[in-house]
Amino acid sequence: MSFNYLAIFAATVSTFMLGGLWYSPLLFGRAWMQEMGFTEESLRAKGDVGRIMGMSFVLELIMAFNLAAFIGPKASLGFGLFAGAAAGFGWVALSFGVTYLFERKPLRLFLINAGYHGVAFTVMGAILGAWH
Repeated sequence: MSFNYLAIFAATVSTFMLGGLWYSPLLFGRAWMQEMGFTEESLRAKGDVGRIMGMSFVLELIMAFNLAAFIGPKASLGFGLFAGAAAGFGWVALSFGVTYLFERKPLRLFLINAGYHGVAFTVMGAILGAWH
């Protein structure tokens, strides 16, 4: 199987940037912090942000490779969008849903986290499907 490494890198960067925006105060950052019981101070005390960001990027890179393998080298924009949405909303988000039900986590937290992954995989799929 051949991979378009530039498309995979672009898909990874898109997911990383979307996460930065999604969990920022501009969108859902405050609501996410409230649902998680975090404050700015508690987040700073919980760990090295650089390590967390670096590891997130690596995991997102692996996710992009996995989605590229699933989509295949001859995909179109339409198929990439469909496959990304199916993976993000149909597998990842619903898997979160099952876990959140048993963990009794709030619906709002599910919508924030599952929504991010659904949108992120859809965007990754679009990039991977369109960029041949």
